Amino acid sequence: MLSRLVNRLWPLSLLLLVAFVGAPPKKIKLYLIGDSTIAQKIKQTFPETGWGMPLPTFFDSTVVVDNRAVNGRSTRTFLAENRWQPIVDALQEGDYVFIQFGHNDESEAHPDRYTSPADYRLNLIKFVQETRRKKAYPVLITPVTRRKFDTSGRQVETHGPYSAATVAVAQELRVPLIDLDKMSRELVQQFGEENSKLLFLQLAPGDHPNYPYGRQDNTHFSELGARKMAQLVFGQVMAQKLPGLSEHPEQPTAKNALPPVPTAKDAQPTTP
Repeated sequence: MLSRLVNRLWPLSLLLLVAFVGAPPKKIKLYLIGDSTIAQKIKQTFPETGWGMPLPTFFDSTVVVDNRAVNGRSTRTFLAENRWQPIVDALQEGDYVFIQFGHNDESEAHPDRYTSPADYRLNLIKFVQETRRKKAYPVLITPVTRRKFDTSGRQVETHGPYSAATVAVAQELRVPLIDLDKMSRELVQQFGEENSKLLFLQLAPGDHPNYPYGRQDNTHFSELGARKMAQLVFGQVMAQKLPGLSEHPEQPTAKNALPPVPTAKDAQPTTP
C-alpha cells in the first residue's frame, strides 16, 4: 500500500521540485563569421591566436561561442563554399551572429578571394537579412587593424572602403556596429611602434619551434593581442547593452575576486 502511494506521488513531487528550482537558463549561441584574425588556430601555428579564441572566457556558461571564422576567407568565398547556409539553418531565435570580414575581400592581388566594395556591401546585407529572418541578432564589426605605422609614428588606416562600407550598412539597416578598426588602431597607437609588436605574431629566430626562422607578421595576433581585441569587442557588448549577451559576463571566482594579499617585499617603509 505504501509503495503504491509513493509510486503515485513521486511524479508530482518531481514536478514541484522543478517548478521550485526553475528551468535551466536558455543557452544563447553566438556565431562568429570572418577570417583568420578571428579563427581558431591549430597547434602547429601557435602562438598565432584569433580573437575569437579568448572571447568565450568573457561570458558565463549561458553564452556558447561557435567560432566559424576560417583563414583566408572573404565574404564572397565564405558564401561560395557553403559555410554560411549551415549557420542560417541552425540559427534559433535570440542567437547572435558577429560578422567581421574585409582583410581578404580587399586583396586585389588574390583574385580567388577579392571582393569589390560594392559586392562586399551586398554580402553584408545578405548576412544581416538572413540572420534577422531567423529572429536572431546580427552585429557588424569593422575589420580589425593591421600594424602599420607611417614615418611620423602614427598608426595607419588600412581598410578604408571596407570599413566605410561596414559602417554604412550598419547605419542603413540599423544594425549594432562594433568599430573594431577604429578601436584597434587606437590600441596599437597606445602601445606605440615598438611595443605594439607584442600584440602581433612577431617572433625572433628560435623564439618558438613552430617558427624556427622567426616571423614578422603585422596582421595576425599573439595571445596577448587576441585577448586585447576580444576585450574591445566584449567592452562594446556591454557598452551597447546587447540583449541576452550583456547580462551574462563571466564572474570571477570567490578567490579571484579578492584583492591580492601584500607580501613582505610589497610593504613600503614608513616615514618616521
